[in-house]
Amino acid sequence: GKALINLLQLKPDEKVRTAVRVEGEFDTERYFLFSTKMGRVKRTALDQFTNIRANGLIAINLNDGDELVGVRLTHAGQHAILAVRSGKSIRFPVEDARSMGRSAAGVKGIELGSADDAVVSLVIVDAEDDGKLLCVTERGYGKLTTLDEYRVQGRGGKGIITIKTSSRNGSVVGQRPVDETDEVMIITRKGIVIRTSVEGISTMGRNTQGVKLINQDEGDVVSTIARVASVSDLEEDGDASDEAPTDVPA
Repeated sequence: GKALINLLQLKPDEKVRTAVRVEGEFDTERYFLFSTKMGRVKRTALDQFTNIRANGLIAINLNDGDELVGVRLTHAGQHAILAVRSGKSIRFPVEDARSMGRSAAGVKGIELGSADDAVVSLVIVDAEDDGKLLCVTERGYGKLTTLDEYRVQGRGGKGIITIKTSSRNGSVVGQRPVDETDEVMIITRKGIVIRTSVEGISTMGRNTQGVKLINQDEGDVVSTIARVASVSDLEEDGDASDEAPTDVPA
């Protein structure tokens, strides 16, 4: 590969958070939905990113101490699910985050329960999706929960439990929508990677701690999870995976 510093004019304190593939025209029917560590969200029309300068464009203004967590391409009729470190999540229609310009700071997506809590992942699902959501914690525990257990709420609320966190399983690392034909990759901070079939992960209710998915060395924690595309996805897209592993604890 080539160092990104040769392609992008990054400042010394800047890091790439997300790579988003965009097919077709940069139109007004699709939007980027941004989420931040402090629970803010913002939706901006895709056409506002048509002409990007070599040194980039402002995509969102961040408050002091805040960081970008994720960006997803969305359209009408989809729902956003934000998951936070303490084990809660909130699901709301993407239209609840009104369209704003690039320089706006956004609106509240979820109310955090404490000063040390933080958003760790942003997931987009179709409103009628009847699939499952994989939730993984830093001590290597995880579970599947059906999406119908996540009721639609108004943006900005406290959310509901997505997994019961404790000293046994640790804080939430992230969530991913998955099918039983998928596989997932779980990566630890020390660089250990496992690949496992979704079919072998237990389906449980929201208020449970999950089961052990990966064994870790002393002091190591899970940092990233990524869904590996199913065979049908590969046949349709010719792509190796549907999304980059972007959700890393702050």
